[in-house]
Amino acid sequence: MLLADFLIHNTSEVLTCAGPAPRRGPAQADAGSLPAGAIAARHGRIVFVGSHKDLEHDVELMPDAIMVDAHGGAVVPGFVDAHTHVVFCGDRRHELRRRLAGASYAQIAGEGGGILRTVAATRAATEEEIAADTRRRLDEMLRCGTTTCEAKSGYGLTIDSELKQLRVLSRLAREHDIEIAPTFLGAHEIPLEYRDDRRGYVDLLTGDMLQAVARENLAEWCDVFCEQGVFTPLESRAILAAARAAGLKLRIHADELGASGGWQVAADLHVRSADHLLFVDSEGADALAKAGVVATLLPIASFYLKLGRFAPGRLLIAHGVAVALGTDVNPGGGFSPSMPFAMALACFGMGLTFEESLVAATINAAYAIDRHDRIGSLEAGRQMDAVIVNGPAIDLIRVGADTIRAVVKNGRVVAPAVGVATFVNDRPYRRSIDT
Repeated sequence: MLLADFLIHNTSEVLTCAGPAPRRGPAQADAGSLPAGAIAARHGRIVFVGSHKDLEHDVELMPDAIMVDAHGGAVVPGFVDAHTHVVFCGDRRHELRRRLAGASYAQIAGEGGGILRTVAATRAATEEEIAADTRRRLDEMLRCGTTTCEAKSGYGLTIDSELKQLRVLSRLAREHDIEIAPTFLGAHEIPLEYRDDRRGYVDLLTGDMLQAVARENLAEWCDVFCEQGVFTPLESRAILAAARAAGLKLRIHADELGASGGWQVAADLHVRSADHLLFVDSEGADALAKAGVVATLLPIASFYLKLGRFAPGRLLIAHGVAVALGTDVNPGGGFSPSMPFAMALACFGMGLTFEESLVAATINAAYAIDRHDRIGSLEAGRQMDAVIVNGPAIDLIRVGADTIRAVVKNGRVVAPAVGVATFVNDRPYRRSIDT
C-alpha cells in the first residue's frame, strides 16, 4: 500500500506527458491521456497516477493528507518555460507603441533603444530593485501555470552587473515557488563601451567574466545571441567553447532575425537547445535532429516584435527535431508571461496540434533545461507539479479566459484562483481544497 499526503481527484482527464524524453516526430503528439485519473503524492513526489478504482486499492491517504477536488477539470503537468529574460529593470513599453506605429526592431535598436536601454536601467538598479521587479514577473508566470523556468542574465554586460543579475536569480530560486534554471548571457549584445573593440569584449566574456560566474557557481547554462549585428558564428563558438570548459551547459539564440548560421553552431557543438529558429531550413532541421538539439520556439516574441513569420514548427517536427516552447519574457518583445498563450500561438501560428504544444510546454521543455528526470510529466517518482484546468485541457488555449483553476508545485497548491485557498474540514483529520 502506497502512503500519500496529497491527492488530486475528480478529474475529467489527466494528460500525463509520461514516457521517454525528449519526444520527437510522431511521439510529440502523444500527451498520455488518462480519462478520469487521480494523482497521489508524498513529500512532493508522485507515488500514484491511475484510475480511482486502483487508487482505492493501492493508496492509503495519511491522516493529514490534502485532497484537491478538480471538479471535473483536466490536469496537466506544470508548465516549464524554457526561455526567459525575466531578470531586469526598466520599461520599454513605449517601444511597443513605436512598433505598432510602424517602426522595426532594428530601427529602434539603432536609435539607442532595445537591449542597451534595458542594460542602462539594470546597471543603475540595486539588487533589491531587480529582485522586486523580477519577483512580480515570476508571480505572473506562476498564475499562468509555470512551475519551472529558465532565466537569463544579459542586461548588465559588465562583470559586476552580470553577477548582480545572477545573484538575484540565485536568491529568488530559494525564495520563490517557481524553480529557476539560471543562464549566463553576457553575450547578449556588444555594450556601448566596446563598440570599437569587439575582440576586447569577447576576450572579457571568455576570460574574466566567465571565470567570475563559474567561481561563484551562479549559472548552470551559457547562452549566446548569434545574430547578424550581434555575435558572429565564429565568436559564438569561441564563447560557448570557453563556457563548456568552465563547466557550463550550452544553449544558443539562433536565426531569429535572419539566417545567422546559429543552427550550424548549435549542431556542431551539440548544444542542448537552439532557440527562436525563425529562419531555419530543411538542412538545418536535419542537422539539429542528427545532433540531438532541442528547438525551443518562442512564438510570443514573433507576435510582439511583428516579425511577420513564426518558426517552422511543423518542418522541425517532420524532420525529427524535439520542439519545446518558452515565453521569452523580456522588456522588449516578451510581453506575455503565459505559457498557454505560447501554446495557442504554436497551434495557430506554427501549425502544431494541441497535444504537440502541450508536450512542447512540459516534458520537452524540461529536457531543454535538463530537468526531464524529475519534472515535465505526471508519473511516479516525478515532482508533484501540475496545473488543474477549469474544464477540458484544450481550454488552455482560450486566450484571456479564466482557464486555470489551480497550480501545484512540489505537492502544494501555490497559485489558486481567487478564494480557492480556503481549507475545509470535510471529514475527520483530512484537509480538502475545493478548487
